[in-house]
Amino acid sequence: LSLGEGINKSMELFGGAWIGYVDRLRENWEYLVRPEDLVLIPGDISWALHLKDALPDLAWIDALPGKKLLLRGNHDLWWTSMKKMRGLYPSIDFIQNDGWLDPEHGIGIFGSRGWLCPGDSEFRAEEDGKIYRRELIRLQMSLDDLKRRQKEAGLQNIFTICMTHYPPANPKNEESGFMDIIRSAGTDIAVYGHLHSEKAFGNGPQGCIDGTCFRLVSLDRLNAMPLLLCDTEDPQWN
Repeated sequence: LSLGEGINKSMELFGGAWIGYVDRLRENWEYLVRPEDLVLIPGDISWALHLKDALPDLAWIDALPGKKLLLRGNHDLWWTSMKKMRGLYPSIDFIQNDGWLDPEHGIGIFGSRGWLCPGDSEFRAEEDGKIYRRELIRLQMSLDDLKRRQKEAGLQNIFTICMTHYPPANPKNEESGFMDIIRSAGTDIAVYGHLHSEKAFGNGPQGCIDGTCFRLVSLDRLNAMPLLLCDTEDPQWN
Protein backbone atom coordinates (compact mmCIF):
# COMPACT_ATOMS: atom_id res chain seq x y z
CA LEU A 1 0.00 0.00 0.00
CA SER A 2 1.05 3.60 -0.54
CA LEU A 3 -1.82 5.67 0.83
CA GLY A 4 0.35 8.07 2.82
CA GLU A 5 0.83 11.63 1.64
CA GLY A 6 3.80 11.98 -0.70
CA ILE A 7 4.24 8.22 -1.21
CA ASN A 8 3.62 7.51 -4.88
CA LYS A 9 4.45 3.84 -5.34
CA SER A 10 1.29 2.20 -6.59
CA MET A 11 1.83 -1.40 -7.66
CA GLU A 12 -0.33 -0.72 -10.72
CA LEU A 13 2.81 0.09 -12.71
CA PHE A 14 3.37 -3.69 -12.84
CA GLY A 15 0.06 -4.03 -14.74
CA GLY A 16 -2.02 -7.19 -14.99
CA ALA A 17 -3.24 -8.41 -11.60
CA TRP A 18 -2.27 -5.11 -9.96
CA ILE A 19 -4.70 -2.87 -11.84
CA GLY A 20 -7.16 -1.45 -9.27
CA TYR A 21 -5.71 -3.78 -6.62
CA VAL A 22 -6.50 -1.58 -3.60
CA ASP A 23 -10.19 -1.24 -4.45
CA ARG A 24 -10.49 -4.89 -5.49
CA LEU A 25 -8.86 -6.10 -2.30
CA ARG A 26 -11.14 -3.95 -0.17
CA GLU A 27 -14.26 -5.15 -1.99
CA ASN A 28 -13.27 -8.82 -1.79
CA TRP A 29 -12.20 -8.48 1.85
CA GLU A 30 -15.46 -6.79 2.89
CA TYR A 31 -17.45 -9.47 1.05
CA LEU A 32 -15.62 -12.49 2.50
CA VAL A 33 -14.24 -11.58 5.91
CA ARG A 34 -16.41 -11.47 9.03
CA PRO A 35 -15.69 -9.38 12.14
CA GLU A 36 -14.77 -12.53 14.10
CA ASP A 37 -12.28 -13.79 11.50
CA LEU A 38 -8.49 -13.67 11.74
CA VAL A 39 -6.61 -12.44 8.67
CA LEU A 40 -2.90 -13.22 8.20
CA ILE A 41 -0.78 -10.70 6.27
CA PRO A 42 2.76 -12.07 5.75
CA GLY A 43 4.66 -8.95 4.80
CA ASP A 44 5.25 -6.18 2.25
CA ILE A 45 2.43 -4.17 3.73
CA SER A 46 3.45 -0.56 3.08
CA TRP A 47 5.96 1.30 0.91
CA ALA A 48 6.50 3.85 3.70
CA LEU A 49 10.00 4.31 5.08
CA HIS A 50 8.91 5.47 8.54
CA LEU A 51 6.10 4.39 10.88
CA LYS A 52 4.37 7.79 10.78
CA ASP A 53 4.13 7.52 6.99
CA ALA A 54 2.74 3.97 7.21
CA LEU A 55 -0.12 4.99 9.51
CA PRO A 56 -2.59 5.69 6.65
CA ASP A 57 -1.92 2.19 5.29
CA LEU A 58 -2.33 0.58 8.72
CA ALA A 59 -5.51 2.61 9.31
CA TRP A 60 -6.87 1.31 5.98
CA ILE A 61 -6.23 -2.26 7.14
CA ASP A 62 -7.68 -1.58 10.60
CA ALA A 63 -10.95 -0.32 9.05
CA LEU A 64 -11.55 -3.64 7.31
CA PRO A 65 -13.42 -6.51 9.02
CA GLY A 66 -11.62 -9.03 11.19
CA LYS A 67 -8.59 -9.17 13.45
CA LYS A 68 -5.30 -8.92 11.55
CA LEU A 69 -1.94 -10.49 12.31
CA LEU A 70 0.96 -8.84 10.48
CA LEU A 71 4.46 -10.09 9.72
CA ARG A 72 7.37 -8.05 8.38
CA GLY A 73 8.36 -8.29 4.71
CA ASN A 74 11.63 -7.22 3.11
CA HIS A 75 10.08 -3.94 1.89
CA ASP A 76 8.54 -3.00 5.25
CA LEU A 77 11.23 -0.47 6.13
CA TRP A 78 8.75 1.44 8.34
CA TRP A 79 8.61 -1.53 10.75
CA THR A 80 9.92 -0.53 14.16
CA SER A 81 9.76 -1.83 17.75
CA MET A 82 6.73 -3.71 19.06
CA LYS A 83 6.49 -1.10 21.83
CA LYS A 84 5.75 1.55 19.23
CA MET A 85 3.48 -0.54 17.01
CA ARG A 86 1.36 -2.64 19.32
CA GLY A 87 -1.79 -0.88 20.44
CA LEU A 88 -1.84 1.61 17.56
CA TYR A 89 -4.95 0.04 16.05
CA PRO A 90 -7.44 -2.18 17.89
CA SER A 91 -7.73 -4.87 15.23
CA ILE A 92 -4.01 -5.19 14.35
CA ASP A 93 -1.36 -7.27 16.07
CA PHE A 94 2.16 -8.26 14.98
CA ILE A 95 4.40 -11.31 15.10
CA GLN A 96 8.07 -10.73 15.85
CA ASN A 97 10.06 -13.30 17.80
CA ASP A 98 6.86 -14.46 19.49
CA GLY A 99 3.87 -16.68 18.83
CA TRP A 100 0.10 -16.17 18.75
CA LEU A 101 -2.45 -18.53 20.25
CA ASP A 102 -6.24 -18.79 20.05
CA PRO A 103 -6.90 -21.19 22.94
CA GLU A 104 -10.66 -21.29 22.30
CA HIS A 105 -10.25 -22.85 18.87
CA GLY A 106 -6.84 -24.44 19.41
CA ILE A 107 -5.01 -22.48 16.70
CA GLY A 108 -1.37 -21.47 17.05
CA ILE A 109 0.66 -19.24 14.74
CA PHE A 110 4.40 -18.64 14.58
CA GLY A 111 6.63 -17.02 12.00
CA SER A 112 9.45 -14.76 10.87
CA ARG A 113 10.35 -12.80 7.76
CA GLY A 114 12.71 -15.51 6.51
CA TRP A 115 15.33 -14.92 3.84
CA LEU A 116 16.90 -16.34 0.71
CA CYS A 117 17.84 -19.97 1.26
CA PRO A 118 21.14 -21.66 0.37
CA GLY A 119 20.97 -22.98 -3.16
CA ASP A 120 19.15 -19.90 -4.47
CA SER A 121 21.02 -18.40 -7.42
CA GLU A 122 21.10 -15.02 -5.64
CA PHE A 123 22.30 -16.39 -2.29
CA ARG A 124 25.69 -14.95 -1.26
CA ALA A 125 27.33 -17.13 1.36
CA GLU A 126 28.74 -14.43 3.61
CA GLU A 127 26.15 -11.66 3.46
CA ASP A 128 22.97 -13.71 2.99
CA GLY A 129 24.22 -16.53 5.19
CA LYS A 130 24.38 -14.21 8.19
CA ILE A 131 20.81 -12.98 7.69
CA TYR A 132 19.58 -16.51 6.95
CA ARG A 133 20.96 -17.84 10.24
CA ARG A 134 19.50 -14.89 12.16
CA GLU A 135 16.05 -15.53 10.67
CA LEU A 136 16.29 -19.19 11.63
CA ILE A 137 16.86 -18.09 15.23
CA ARG A 138 13.87 -15.76 15.04
CA LEU A 139 11.60 -18.45 13.61
CA GLN A 140 12.67 -20.86 16.36
CA MET A 141 12.08 -18.15 19.01
CA SER A 142 8.57 -17.63 17.67
CA LEU A 143 7.87 -21.36 17.73
CA ASP A 144 9.28 -21.71 21.26
CA ASP A 145 7.05 -18.87 22.46
CA LEU A 146 4.03 -20.53 20.87
CA LYS A 147 4.88 -23.80 22.63
CA ARG A 148 5.13 -21.91 25.92
CA ARG A 149 1.69 -20.37 25.37
CA GLN A 150 0.28 -23.77 24.45
CA LYS A 151 1.67 -25.35 27.63
CA GLU A 152 0.34 -22.53 29.82
CA ALA A 153 -3.09 -22.96 28.23
CA GLY A 154 -3.00 -26.70 28.94
CA LEU A 155 -3.55 -27.65 25.28
CA GLN A 156 -2.21 -31.01 24.14
CA ASN A 157 -2.72 -30.51 20.42
CA ILE A 158 -3.25 -27.37 18.33
CA PHE A 159 -3.73 -26.54 14.67
CA THR A 160 -0.44 -24.86 13.74
CA ILE A 161 0.18 -22.26 11.04
CA CYS A 162 3.60 -20.89 10.07
CA MET A 163 3.89 -17.45 8.43
CA THR A 164 7.01 -16.39 6.55
CA HIS A 165 7.46 -13.64 4.03
CA TYR A 166 10.09 -15.37 1.92
CA PRO A 167 9.40 -18.90 0.71
CA PRO A 168 10.93 -21.33 3.23
CA ALA A 169 12.94 -23.18 0.58
CA ASN A 170 14.94 -22.28 -2.54
CA PRO A 171 13.39 -22.50 -6.04
CA LYS A 172 14.53 -26.13 -6.30
CA ASN A 173 12.63 -26.94 -3.07
CA GLU A 174 15.74 -28.31 -1.45
CA GLU A 175 15.95 -28.80 2.30
CA SER A 176 16.51 -25.70 4.46
CA GLY A 177 16.62 -24.73 8.10
CA PHE A 178 13.19 -23.15 7.74
CA MET A 179 11.72 -26.40 6.43
CA ASP A 180 13.34 -28.25 9.35
CA ILE A 181 11.67 -25.96 11.89
CA ILE A 182 8.30 -26.13 10.11
CA ARG A 183 8.53 -29.91 10.12
CA SER A 184 9.60 -30.09 13.78
CA ALA A 185 6.51 -28.09 14.77
CA GLY A 186 4.12 -30.50 13.07
CA THR A 187 2.87 -27.49 11.11
CA ASP A 188 -0.50 -27.93 9.41
CA ILE A 189 -0.30 -24.94 7.04
CA ALA A 190 2.62 -22.75 5.99
CA VAL A 191 1.91 -19.49 4.16
CA TYR A 192 4.36 -17.15 2.47
CA GLY A 193 4.40 -14.24 0.01
CA HIS A 194 7.25 -12.40 -1.75
CA LEU A 195 6.90 -14.15 -5.11
CA HIS A 196 5.23 -12.11 -7.84
CA SER A 197 4.34 -12.81 -11.49
CA GLU A 198 3.60 -16.10 -13.23
CA LYS A 199 7.31 -16.61 -13.84
CA ALA A 200 8.10 -16.57 -10.12
CA PHE A 201 5.03 -18.29 -8.63
CA GLY A 202 6.65 -21.73 -8.87
CA ASN A 203 9.79 -20.70 -6.96
CA GLY A 204 8.55 -21.94 -3.60
CA PRO A 205 7.08 -25.09 -2.03
CA GLN A 206 3.51 -25.85 -3.06
CA GLY A 207 0.97 -28.41 -1.92
CA CYS A 208 1.38 -30.99 0.83
CA ILE A 209 4.95 -31.82 1.90
CA ASP A 210 5.54 -34.08 4.92
CA GLY A 211 2.07 -33.30 6.26
CA THR A 212 2.26 -29.51 5.84
CA CYS A 213 0.15 -27.65 3.27
CA PHE A 214 2.24 -24.87 1.69
CA ARG A 215 0.41 -21.89 0.17
CA LEU A 216 1.75 -18.88 -1.71
CA VAL A 217 -0.52 -15.96 -0.76
CA SER A 218 0.97 -12.93 -2.55
CA LEU A 219 -1.74 -10.56 -3.74
CA ASP A 220 -1.25 -11.14 -7.46
CA ARG A 221 -1.14 -14.92 -6.96
CA LEU A 222 -4.57 -14.75 -5.25
CA ASN A 223 -5.89 -12.02 -7.58
CA ALA A 224 -6.62 -9.84 -4.53
CA MET A 225 -8.95 -12.49 -3.10
CA PRO A 226 -8.45 -13.46 0.57
CA LEU A 227 -7.80 -17.19 0.88
CA LEU A 228 -9.64 -19.27 3.49
CA LEU A 229 -7.06 -21.37 5.37
CA CYS A 230 -9.26 -23.01 7.99
CA ASP A 231 -12.84 -22.71 9.23
CA THR A 232 -13.47 -23.34 12.92
CA GLU A 233 -17.24 -23.39 12.28
CA ASP A 234 -16.88 -26.45 10.05
CA PRO A 235 -18.48 -29.43 11.85
CA GLN A 236 -15.31 -31.44 11.12
CA TRP A 237 -13.02 -28.85 12.70
CA ASN A 238 -10.40 -30.66 14.79
